[in-house]
Amino acid sequence: MKKLTLAAALAVASMAPVAHADTLLGFYIGAEGWKADNEGSFAERGNLQNFNFKDETFSSFYAALEHPIPLVPNLKIKHTELELTGSTTLTETFEFGDTVYRTNTTATTVSDLSHNDFILYYELFDNDLVSFDFGINVKQFDGDLKVTGEDQATGQSKSETVSFSGYVPMGYLKAEVGLPFTGLSVFAEGSMLSIDDSSIRDYQVGVAWEFIDNMAVDVALRAGYRSMQLELDDVDNIDTDMDFSGPFLGLQLHF
Repeated sequence: MKKLTLAAALAVASMAPVAHADTLLGFYIGAEGWKADNEGSFAERGNLQNFNFKDETFSSFYAALEHPIPLVPNLKIKHTELELTGSTTLTETFEFGDTVYRTNTTATTVSDLSHNDFILYYELFDNDLVSFDFGINVKQFDGDLKVTGEDQATGQSKSETVSFSGYVPMGYLKAEVGLPFTGLSVFAEGSMLSIDDSSIRDYQVGVAWEFIDNMAVDVALRAGYRSMQLELDDVDNIDTDMDFSGPFLGLQLHF
């Protein structure tokens, strides 16, 4: 269910002419690998069930277009692959989909929480020393949760898949500070929402090293730490309380 690939993001941005100077147009593309330690629980119309999730390496791709048109926000599109597996032995009855899993059932899950970020933002500062962006991020989920359980008493295996989708609007901030004459900079970028019983926090901090800088293209290596907390309350009948955190490494091109 990979809704947005890097190729699609490139196609969106390639409709605009490219110029190196951001006073005309600035075009960014990037890819990252994210080694995450995963933990949490989910449910459908019931008590949250905790699973022992495996550590995974996820990938993300993004493209951004910046322009000088007043009052019109810049655009960034990002896709994050977030498919993880886990298992548990149930200590209480767990109802999921149309299936009831009994106590002592050995249950496994394949959870696909891949999502897209559609970010509209303005630049308050944008120079080689300091940049600061603010705006909104609409995070789009279109995933599914699969649970398979083997009843220890009967040896029977039952499997249930529940799909869900939804859009979550969030606040967005990004800041970057350059270290003169080094090609190095430090950055922080994040989106956040807290409303009623739902809360989402998705942020990353790190260091970038621009090792190619010329009139045609700038190329930067980016490394740091990313954390995502996903507490959903009745989003398309799904509740979650999950955390994904760990280091990332990526490459960014700026035309």
